[in-house]
Amino acid sequence: MRIDKFLKNSRLIKRRTVAKEACEQERITINDKIAKPGTEVKVGDVIHITFGNSAITARVLKLSESCKKEDAVTMYEIVQ
Repeated sequence: MRIDKFLKNSRLIKRRTVAKEACEQERITINDKIAKPGTEVKVGDVIHITFGNSAITARVLKLSESCKKEDAVTMYEIVQ
């Protein structure tokens, strides 16, 4: 699954276009490598997202083409 689609489906980022822009601005990495919007993400990958003054690191637990808002949190776990 593409990283921009995963971020939208998992609700880590609300819109796919915002996820795409974040990738283009090199604010998202997968396993410590800068991600482009079309970069494929797999179960077990570690995603690091930088937002202004804060950052989130999450591990991919499952991939789902579509899911309900309540189920979106099961797609990842926050890593500290």
